[in-house]
Amino acid sequence: MFILTGTIAALIISAVQIFFFCEKKSVGKCIHYTIRNIFSINLISLALLTYVFKYQHFLVTDSYKTASFVKFFFLALAVGIILLFISAVFNNQIAFEKEEPKKSGWTKFVKLLSAAFVALGSACFFGTIWAKSAFGDISADEMFITLFLPTEGTEAGVYIDGFEGPFFQTMLVTTVFCLFLYCNFKLVYKVNRRAVTIFNSLARRIICLVLSVTCLAGGIVYGIEKLQLQQLYRSYCLDSGIIDDNYVDPKTAQMEFPQEKRNLIFISLESLETSFLSKELGGFIDENLMPELTELAYEGIVFSHTDSKFGGPIHAPGTTWSVASLVNMTTGLPMKTPTEPNHYGSADNFLPGAWALGDILQEQGYEQTFMLGSDANFGALNFFFESHGNYKIMDHRYAKANGLIPEDYKVWWGYEDDKLYEFAKDELTRLSETGKPFHFLLETADTHRPGGFLSEKAPTPYTDHYANTIAYSTSETVKFVRWVQQQPFYENTTIVMIGDHLSMDTDFFINYNFTDDYQRTQFNLILNPAPNVKDIPQSRMVNRLYSNFDMYPTILASIGVDIKGDMLGIGTDLFSGRKTLFEKYGIEEANKELEKKSDLYNTQILTVSEKSDK
Repeated sequence: MFILTGTIAALIISAVQIFFFCEKKSVGKCIHYTIRNIFSINLISLALLTYVFKYQHFLVTDSYKTASFVKFFFLALAVGIILLFISAVFNNQIAFEKEEPKKSGWTKFVKLLSAAFVALGSACFFGTIWAKSAFGDISADEMFITLFLPTEGTEAGVYIDGFEGPFFQTMLVTTVFCLFLYCNFKLVYKVNRRAVTIFNSLARRIICLVLSVTCLAGGIVYGIEKLQLQQLYRSYCLDSGIIDDNYVDPKTAQMEFPQEKRNLIFISLESLETSFLSKELGGFIDENLMPELTELAYEGIVFSHTDSKFGGPIHAPGTTWSVASLVNMTTGLPMKTPTEPNHYGSADNFLPGAWALGDILQEQGYEQTFMLGSDANFGALNFFFESHGNYKIMDHRYAKANGLIPEDYKVWWGYEDDKLYEFAKDELTRLSETGKPFHFLLETADTHRPGGFLSEKAPTPYTDHYANTIAYSTSETVKFVRWVQQQPFYENTTIVMIGDHLSMDTDFFINYNFTDDYQRTQFNLILNPAPNVKDIPQSRMVNRLYSNFDMYPTILASIGVDIKGDMLGIGTDLFSGRKTLFEKYGIEEANKELEKKSDLYNTQILTVSEKSDK
C-alpha cells in the first residue's frame, strides 16, 4: 500500500516534469521519466519512512491507518519535488542568477522587520519547549515573578541548558533565515528557448515577510497556550474577592502560645512528592523509593487529600516553585504577580504588609535560623527572611565566609545536602543552648531538577539517576531526623517536613509513564506535635483538600499555638477540622479566583513600605 501511494505521487511528479521540463515529449522519454521517478521516489521515501520515521514492515500494512498512507503520500510528493528541482538545476532548466539588491529604505526596513519577527517567534517557540521540558508545568506567575527576582546563586546548569537550548536554536533558525533573506539571486526558468524569471527579490521578501509573521504569531500563540499566559491577563485585568473576603490578618489575630514554648524544626524538602511511593501506599510507581521516610511517617501525622495514609497539598496559583512555597507556608498567602517590578526584589520590601511565621515567633522571643546549601540571594529569600523574623541566614556564602567549606567550593547549587545536615546538627546544638525557644528552617536541594545531585556515597539500586537521588536524599533526611530524636531538646520540639512543590524533572515522569489522571501532591509529615493536637480524629487527616498556604496556621498549631478562628492569611489550621479554601469553594473555582487580582493584596500586602504602617 505504501508503494502504491508513492507511485501515485511519482506519477504526479512525472506529469509535471514531462509538461514543464521535457522539450521533446516522445513516448520513450515519457516512459523513461515515469519509471525513473516511480523507482527513485519510492526508494527514497521508503528509506525515510524506515530509518527516520521508524516505521516497521512497510510491506505488511494491515496495522496502519489511512492517515499513515496520507502522510506517506505527502512525503513522497515532497521527495519528488526536491528531486525534480535538483534535476532541473543540473540540466540548466532552472538557473540561479545574480540580482542587484534593492537599496531603498523600505526594503531594508522590511528585511529587518522579517528577521526580528523570526527571532522573536523562534525565541517564543524554543523557549516554551525548553521551559516545559526543564520545569514541567511552569506557571505564568512563576515565570513573571522570577523575571523580577535576583538570580544570583543559580546552579550553572540552568544557564548552560538555556544557552544550548532556546538561545542556540533561536540563533540557528534566525541565521539560516537571514542567509535566505539577504542573498541576492533570482531563479530563471529556461525551457524551449524561453527565459522566464520565476522567483526574484520581491517574491523572496514577500515570502520571508509572510513566514516571519507566521513564525511570530505561531510562537506567541504556542507560548500563551503552553505557559498559560492568559493567567497574566486575569492577574492584571480581572478582580476577585476571594482573598479579600477570607483574609485573616495575622498581625491582629488572637493567638495564645503554650506556657512552655515548643521548638520548631521546619524542613523544606526540594521537589519531594508522594508520587515516589509505591502504588499500594498511594504513590504511582511499583517500588517505594522512600522506604525509610515511609517508616518514619507512621510515627507522625500526615494530612492526605485521599482516604490513603499518604497524600498532600494541592497546587494553587502562586505556590508552584521553591520561593513561593516558603512564602506560602510562612505567610498563609500565595505569591501573586507584582504590580511593580521591585515588590519582591529589594530589602525591606518583600511582602512588607505580610505578617509571617518569623514575625510571630520573633515577637515571642524565638531564636531563628534559616539554613540552605545554595545562595539565599536567589529569589530574594535573604530579603524575605531578614525582614520577616530577622533570621540568621546560613547559606552557601555564609559557609564559605565562616570556613565551613573552602572559598572556591561549589557543587550543584552550592554545597550538597550531606554537608547541610552535618552543619545543621552543629547549629541545632547551638540553638538548644541559648536558653530560648528556637525555630530552625532547613531547605534541601539535592533533588532539584534536572536529575538531582547524587552523592558519591550513594548506592545506585535503580537504573534511573533521579530515582537513586530521591532514595538516597530521603534516607539521609531520615538519618538527620533520627539524630534529632536522640537529642535532649527533642522532647519539646516539633518537626515539620514537607516537599516544597512538585518535582519539575519531566524526564523522570516520562520514564515512569505517569498519567494525567494521577493527582500528584507534596509529601508532608509532622512529628511530635504539641499534646493538645497530637490525638486529633482520623477524619481530619484524610480526604483534606488544601494547599501550601494552609500550612501556616497548621505549623503554629503543631507547636501548641491556639488560634482563635483557626485561620491566618487565607490558610486554615488543618488540625481544627475547619474547612479550607479548597473545601469551601472547590479546587477549580478557588484556583480560578486566586489567579485574579486582589485589591487587598495589592494595597495592603505588596505596597506597605514599613512594617510600622501595617
